[in-house]
Amino acid sequence: MENQIDREKTQKLYVQLYEIFRKKIDSGEWAVDAQIPTEEELCKTYEVSKATVRLAILELVRQGYLTRQQGKGTFVCKRVIPEGLTMLASFKELMLEAGIAFSTHVLAQTIMMPTDDLDIKLSISEDKHIIYIKRLRTVDNEPVLLQEAYIPYHVCPPLLEEDVTNNSLFELFEKIHGIIITKVKDYIEIAYAKADENRLLGLPENSPVLLLEQYFYSKDTQIMYMRSIKRPDRFRFLIEFERKQ
Repeated sequence: MENQIDREKTQKLYVQLYEIFRKKIDSGEWAVDAQIPTEEELCKTYEVSKATVRLAILELVRQGYLTRQQGKGTFVCKRVIPEGLTMLASFKELMLEAGIAFSTHVLAQTIMMPTDDLDIKLSISEDKHIIYIKRLRTVDNEPVLLQEAYIPYHVCPPLLEEDVTNNSLFELFEKIHGIIITKVKDYIEIAYAKADENRLLGLPENSPVLLLEQYFYSKDTQIMYMRSIKRPDRFRFLIEFERKQ
């Protein structure tokens, strides 16, 4: 059946589930602003694991069809980027205006296990190690940008030893290790920083910040997830779109 999982197919279960959910949204069965069933309900309905449901939902969140509201659930949202538009952006550090001289302070450069959905965000299994790089960017000694990068360890083990204070991660990937970034998915929203993030950025408690989540790919392989938090009162950034011909 069209709205059921077909276990005879070679297609992965989460991909089938994604297509089912997408059709529900496109048809209006799941209306804009409506809350979708819980993960537990969806697991029971389609007889799949929670991980499978989460993978399908996360992809729809990435594409702007769904949004998660902490403590409330997952809701259908109206897409604001028209089909047929593609982003034009160079693979440089985003969210800081060109020409601005900034300093980088490395707060962490280590290896860790996936936590808080990182396995799903990086499309890896829960037992795979991750390289974690956390950096604070300052301008005139004032903190303006906090970045956390997560890279599956097997993608580029030498990153653990590289100089990430003076080098861009993109340049390290491409010029040093020959890993070419071919696609980036960016998701931008206003959010509330955590207590330690407010402290690092010199902001009062519960301050709103600009949150940028980025998913980096080399062909079909995801190589990095980056979470950036920027003070909303410092500088601008530009994202340009053009319509595909």
